[in-house]
Amino acid sequence: MREVVILIPDVDIEQNIEIDVRINGRKKTIQYRVELMDWEGNNCPPEDKVTVLKHKIEKYDKNWELVEIGAPGEESIPLMFRRKTSV
Repeated sequence: MREVVILIPDVDIEQNIEIDVRINGRKKTIQYRVELMDWEGNNCPPEDKVTVLKHKIEKYDKNWELVEIGAPGEESIPLMFRRKTSV
């Protein structure tokens, strides 16, 4: 099993979250980032929103990986990223 679901308190948008875990007795810090991505332009059709989202994810800092896409709103969509760890 690679993923464990942990409920965390509500956080403000564009916040960094650090979670310390112990795996086989070894401490590891996992970092998450929640960002609110705005749609480019108003009254964007759904097809265009998918394209905008795809481009923003592709251009995002390569040290972070997308782990969750939240429910979209009229003007924006929340995204959660996890900092990649070196192997």
